[in-house]
Amino acid sequence: MKKKLLFLFGFVLLLSGSLLAQTKVGGIVLDDTNGPIPYANIYFKGTSEGVISDENGKFYLESPNNYTTIVVSFVGFAPKEITLTKAVSYGLTVKLSEGQELKELVLYSGKTSKKNNPAIDILRKIWERRRKNGLKMFDQYEFDKYEKVEFDMNSIDSAFMKRKVFKGMEFIFNHIDTSNVTGKTYLPIFINEALSNVYGDNVAKRKKEITKANKNSGFSNNQQVIAFIKDLYVDYDIYDNYLKFFDKDFVSPLSRTGINVYNYVLADSTFIEKKWCYNIVFYPRRKGELTFKGNFWVNDTTFAIKKIAMSASKEANINWVKDIYIEQEFDVLNDSVFLLKRDHMMSDFAISKKEESKGVYGKRTTLFRDYVFNKKKPDNFYTADVNKFDEAILTKSDEFWEENRFESLNKDEKGVYKMLDTLQTVSKFKRMYNLVATLGSGYYQMGHFDYGPIFSSFGYNDVEGIRLRTGGRTYFGQNDPWRVEGYVAYGFKDNKFKYGSSGKWMVNKDKRIILAGGNRRDVEQIGVSLTATSDVLGRSFASSSLFASGDNSKLTNVNFTTFSAEIEPFKNLVLKGSFNYRTLESASPSTFKMDYYLDPNDHSKGTKGSLKQYEFGFLLDFTPKRRTVGYGVERTDVDYNYTRVYLNFSQGIKGIMDSDFDYKKLQFYYRQPVLVGGFGRLFATLEAGKIFGEVPLGLMGIVPGNQSYFIIENTYNLLDYYEFVADEYVSLHFEHNFNGRLFSRIPGLRSLNLREIVGIKGIYGTVSQDNINMNASSIVYKAPDDLYWEYHAGIGNIFKVFRIDFAWRGGYRDVPGANMFTVKGVFGFHF
Repeated sequence: MKKKLLFLFGFVLLLSGSLLAQTKVGGIVLDDTNGPIPYANIYFKGTSEGVISDENGKFYLESPNNYTTIVVSFVGFAPKEITLTKAVSYGLTVKLSEGQELKELVLYSGKTSKKNNPAIDILRKIWERRRKNGLKMFDQYEFDKYEKVEFDMNSIDSAFMKRKVFKGMEFIFNHIDTSNVTGKTYLPIFINEALSNVYGDNVAKRKKEITKANKNSGFSNNQQVIAFIKDLYVDYDIYDNYLKFFDKDFVSPLSRTGINVYNYVLADSTFIEKKWCYNIVFYPRRKGELTFKGNFWVNDTTFAIKKIAMSASKEANINWVKDIYIEQEFDVLNDSVFLLKRDHMMSDFAISKKEESKGVYGKRTTLFRDYVFNKKKPDNFYTADVNKFDEAILTKSDEFWEENRFESLNKDEKGVYKMLDTLQTVSKFKRMYNLVATLGSGYYQMGHFDYGPIFSSFGYNDVEGIRLRTGGRTYFGQNDPWRVEGYVAYGFKDNKFKYGSSGKWMVNKDKRIILAGGNRRDVEQIGVSLTATSDVLGRSFASSSLFASGDNSKLTNVNFTTFSAEIEPFKNLVLKGSFNYRTLESASPSTFKMDYYLDPNDHSKGTKGSLKQYEFGFLLDFTPKRRTVGYGVERTDVDYNYTRVYLNFSQGIKGIMDSDFDYKKLQFYYRQPVLVGGFGRLFATLEAGKIFGEVPLGLMGIVPGNQSYFIIENTYNLLDYYEFVADEYVSLHFEHNFNGRLFSRIPGLRSLNLREIVGIKGIYGTVSQDNINMNASSIVYKAPDDLYWEYHAGIGNIFKVFRIDFAWRGGYRDVPGANMFTVKGVFGFHF
């Protein structure tokens, strides 16, 4: 009886899928030796609807139209026509035989020649014309845009549906459908729609997109979800040399460097919408590189792309993504203008790239219409708003969407909205959602209070011993205009309580004017960053020795109070003023002294082991092209691949609130990521600073060491804490991640999808004689005035989540007890 029910269920699914797609065909293409033929061309006879077989020769093709014949071809083989006897034909085995060479057509097999290849001749014509096609033909442009993003669980079968985790939520499986790209069953679980107006000025090189409406299932006010989607599916231009997907640079098949990484074959020619077009098939020359396989149709006079379909090579070094499929169609505005009409992208996210593995489809469909050209806008039109957010964008009525969508939702897409609304009323789903949210954010939400961060609850160091911490923050929503947070901690070795509290209030949303203040009394490892911040609750990773080596007793009792005001007058430019007061003293006087001489010129006047200091400061923080999530008093970054320029000035004034010192500090920080097309990403970081005046160890510039077992940015892997100090310094770090470009060419390593990292960092600094004379601490001042440097090489993407670095000391190798070599690692999730 069960088998009958399963058969009936499968028949219903097949029938319902057939109502949407009239012709479905799938199978494998083999040669005479039963070996698979990758990148074979399969299309419905007399049409331009087709696909390319994958690396294993498998294919799936679907169309809403009725067809009775498919044509299968590949260079060097005779084409074969297959008659379809029914609308749905799965499991076909198509054998191709080696063909006779034709007089008027040169056939290629395997790697194609770069010479006397008509496909490459056409490609060169595309290069010549690519700046004269599409939107680049006009000085200004504007158009309307509709974007639909959907996430679906795929490879749904009866065993999957019967899992205990879905007990009480079985109704979700009423929305199962079949993919028209892979032929696999899938269950829609999320949909996001957006309507926007896009404006561009090719002369001024400016672009602006204004969102008119946004709607998604179950997460209507969650900017994190929306931002995540936008980050996954960024806009791209098929004519560019490199196409960025999932933070990786794929070589475009239309790239000028494409002939070095792709094979090209002129496969066919025909009329498409009364335009004679050539069909060119392309596939990778080598495995493991960030490339595609597919085909495109190009006009014979304008050499503009009419249609392109491609999928990423399965051997491409990219994590958590099994397949990427892209399809674009261009509309003919007149005899010489081809404009993008439809863009479809589908990704198959999965832990494993095995064919049978289950995963999640991510599908984006973008439609374009109502183009207007050469309508110039005022220069200030393109100026980005600092913090503009209109809640009405997220609350448009169903009637609005019915009237304004560029295409109607199908029945399954409509059902997603209702299903997610129902799912959120199920207690089991709520528990699962809360668990994932807690692990992702580090906070457990209880009404309008978040408990956490939970990952900071336990710690250990040589002074406090075992340390327990509890705390939380107010949380009414991600766009809160104010927030209060605090914590209490206790060390079981020093038997002392520590605490911290802070509050922030955004008094003006348009320019993000924020007032903040707080106080912290805690034990901390200071000097682990050259560039100081005024984060009142921030506590360095180095303050815990749970995962560290060496002596961790050089800790400081810190009592820090701050008040600040900041404004963002222009997008991504923050100006901030602050007033700070701190007291510092050693947390372990028996092992670590922070003393200084009261009179550097007369040591007989004694020493002091604590200091009190008032200072005021002003900083400028400029982060062009930074993308953030949220519009409240706190925001989060979408990623960290943006330029940062940071300038900080602070002045200490002796006498105010019993302050001990007069000084001025100037700090500069510059970080620049550089995409090296096809060869990964380079990160360059420059830091420089100078202290004017006499200061003790607690206010001195400390070269940041790294005694932990982990990789920590902007620290020196071979240095211990306080190994070098400087009151004037310049530091430079370079690190390049090749993203597997080199390993992909080494047999045996290619299949492991490892990624290679190399880096070098160095610092030059000095200490004034006045500050040396003042020092009475247990630290002997030593400055890197002969240039300290080190270098490292790393292997990333080990088991997809781990990176290991090997670091060598380059400077000051003759220092007794110096670390010459170390190994450090870090966990992370990256595409």
